[in-house]
Amino acid sequence: MAEIELSHLNRQCLDRRIADKEIIIHEVSAWNIARNQQATVVNWQFTTTDARIKLKRLYPVLTNVGQN
Repeated sequence: MAEIELSHLNRQCLDRRIADKEIIIHEVSAWNIARNQQATVVNWQFTTTDARIKLKRLYPVLTNVGQN
């Protein structure tokens, strides 16, 4: 979700040369206020179960270490 927001920030606000720090602070602040007012939600369609199946090689197999 953070990557999605950073991508939007970059495309909608930071996609040009900006002269100084104060302008960046002002632009990002205004963008942030507008973005929060939109109250956009993310509709996740890739569930944890789907991830465990599709990305099985990335999930370690845990065993009961220390139990007899």
